[in-house]
Amino acid sequence: MAELRPSGAPGPTAPPAPVPTAPPAFASLFPPGLHAIYGECRRLYPDQPNPLQVTAIVKYWLGGPDPLDYVSMYRNVGSPSANIPEHWHYISFGLSDLYGDNRVHEFTGTDGPSGFGFELTFRLKRETGESAPPTWPAELMQGLARYVFQSENTFCSGDHVSWHSPLDNSESRIQHMLLTEDPQMQPVQTPFGVVTFLQIVGVCTEELHSAQQWNGQGILELLRTVPVAGGPWLITDMRRGETIFEIDPHLQQERVDKGIETDGSNLSGVSAKCAWDDLSRPPEDDEDSRSICIGTQPRRLSGKDTEQIRETLRRGLEINSKPVLPPINPQRQNGLAHDRAPSRKDSLESDSSTAIIPHELIRTRQLESVHLKFNQESGALIPLCLRGRLLHGRHFTYKSITGDMAITFVSTGVEGAFATEEHPYAAHGPWLQGPSELQECQAPELHRLFPQLHHKGDSVTQESSQELPHLGCLSPVSC
Repeated sequence: MAELRPSGAPGPTAPPAPVPTAPPAFASLFPPGLHAIYGECRRLYPDQPNPLQVTAIVKYWLGGPDPLDYVSMYRNVGSPSANIPEHWHYISFGLSDLYGDNRVHEFTGTDGPSGFGFELTFRLKRETGESAPPTWPAELMQGLARYVFQSENTFCSGDHVSWHSPLDNSESRIQHMLLTEDPQMQPVQTPFGVVTFLQIVGVCTEELHSAQQWNGQGILELLRTVPVAGGPWLITDMRRGETIFEIDPHLQQERVDKGIETDGSNLSGVSAKCAWDDLSRPPEDDEDSRSICIGTQPRRLSGKDTEQIRETLRRGLEINSKPVLPPINPQRQNGLAHDRAPSRKDSLESDSSTAIIPHELIRTRQLESVHLKFNQESGALIPLCLRGRLLHGRHFTYKSITGDMAITFVSTGVEGAFATEEHPYAAHGPWLQGPSELQECQAPELHRLFPQLHHKGDSVTQESSQELPHLGCLSPVSC
């Protein structure tokens, strides 16, 4: 639960939030990380020292369900001459390290990221006559924060989130999100590391699909050019009833389709509902790579497998003439150490307590035929995998959200892959790679290539998409 109060008013189960106008002599009384972010807010909004704030009644570090301690809400007058309407500006506090005492985030030094390294922001167009900001964006931000805390998958500029429901629970067409750098908030150096600010941008389903097929940054740039769809500051208007392609039909053919053809897609993988079966031998075979056991315990992905798949999902592929699958590397991305607080778990780690076979003892097997299974939304991304990735010499990974399985499609020439032209299907434990010949096929040929491929079930539900959104690392350098 959360409550709405001025940022200086005390909560019932937590100490008062810092008062932004406190004299510098008293700054040490307030959590240093919180004080540093408030300083950036004061820079932007010197005339709003005490904004309305949604605060978690029971803080996350006291056992509450909401990871964000606070969400501050400011009124931004915009700039009509620059097609920037008046709007509400929401800023989160809690994804970064506010306290520095390990109550939420492990302190790793001042040179790297603070906590997860970012806070979320959101800009919502202010309706005529609206005197107070709606509070639903705060719950939206809490939902994204829960995903980050539970999975430890951090966001990058250009990422997309499939939400499958109007962001404000209305009848709006704005049902998904892209993320980008906030146009006004500058990175903050705190005593516990650096904090950047990622802005949530509400988009329609058609715009999300274009971001998946091309790249998020490209769609964000198109949104910036259409004032009613976001404008220069990418302000979300929940009343927007047309996509940018309906507003300007030429954008699809002249920008998106051409971009896909020339650039391909930067989406290197998704968390998905998927599975695969080895049809080369009966599954009862004790040597089946999918059911290697130690004693009575089924085999899990090893830590090294997990790290390599995570690298594939989160870093993507450097765009060069000789693509390389990320090496098996025990170090975590974004400068964060692999060893973390016990309360956290990798997004690719199984919830089970089954035994892990050392990576060196898992042999890679070449398979003659496989059965791939995807739900409807995951299967719909196969043309993207073909058109936007493999035809451009890249790879694409599906990581199962219900187990340890992973499926990576690789193109010919990707170094580090264990699927080859001679052996197009290969498995390393529960991680399947292949087939390389997919890059030579056109979309109508997919059914011939995968005669067992079928769509199973409907698109993921609202609940599952909120807890495990489909994330794409669309900026390999920053990720």
